Amino acid sequence: MTYSTRALHVTQVTPFDESTGEVNLDELVSFARKLAATTAPLPFVPVINAEAGEIYTLTQQEQTRNIEAVVAAGVGPVVAGVVGRTAREAIANAEAAMTAGASGLFVLPPYGSADITVCWDAARYPEVVVDYTAKIAEAVGDVPLIIHPTGPRTPAYGIGWPLELIQRMVDRVPTVRGWKMTYSYEGYRRVARFLHSEAPDVAVLPSSAVRYHENLANRQLDGACSGSFCYAVEPMAEHLRLWAAGDVPAATELWLDGLAELHEYVYADYSRLHIRYKLAAWIAGELSSPLLRDPIPAPDMGEAKRLHGLLTAAGIPVRAQDEIDDWFAAHAGGR
Repeated sequence: MTYSTRALHVTQVTPFDESTGEVNLDELVSFARKLAATTAPLPFVPVINAEAGEIYTLTQQEQTRNIEAVVAAGVGPVVAGVVGRTAREAIANAEAAMTAGASGLFVLPPYGSADITVCWDAARYPEVVVDYTAKIAEAVGDVPLIIHPTGPRTPAYGIGWPLELIQRMVDRVPTVRGWKMTYSYEGYRRVARFLHSEAPDVAVLPSSAVRYHENLANRQLDGACSGSFCYAVEPMAEHLRLWAAGDVPAATELWLDGLAELHEYVYADYSRLHIRYKLAAWIAGELSSPLLRDPIPAPDMGEAKRLHGLLTAAGIPVRAQDEIDDWFAAHAGGR
């Protein structure tokens, strides 16, 4: 299958074995196969080793094995998350991902000191990520890149990057083909309009599933890039199918019948977002454990009970509450 960034990219959570703490490759592959078998208006594409997949806790060897396992399953194109403290490190990771069989790369911003993270002025110093991404692109050649634009929060854009940086990026790196939409509501509309007008080859890929209904109504959804499919793939696919068929009343009814409230809770606290992705996926039976690696905080019993109720209300099958209680009792609060 030819890879296009106009697809439903699922930033898969990485399952870990309860007894060893190692990656559970069987479960990683099993969910990728489930995605491939799910009908939707656009193809599903697994994104392996994303931030939602705890890439910062994975060794290079684990990242490579994860990609190799999903590629070997024959589920179709696979996109690999790539990150580094330096461009050199990110290039090594990108080259390893391509050798492992990835069809595209999901480029996360470099991590390190406050100068390029929490204190970074993206509008004044766009070269921080533009140079980094350009070096990765030059090293891997004609490979589609999806950009994960996160940085310090601003009133205009939330945690997403400003237009000044976006313009520099798409001018400098022609292989950018997807833009993960990490923006505030107002910033999202502004950036999506800019991309559709000035960079039409770059797919607008919303992250926060809580706004998919509005994104569809505004014609600002060219695909997706989200971990929410990990816990609600069937109803989310159905919601997209109804929109594609022009049955907006039915799509709205489905959205308001539990799905919107579920996403609203998951996205209510961004410091717990990826924890809730994994916890909800476990409660929905997609994983055998909600185990997370240090230093990511442990899941919380209150979150589990709330998610259990919201998943049930959305019509998603869940594991028994007694089983959830037993897990938390055995793990002394989750760790």
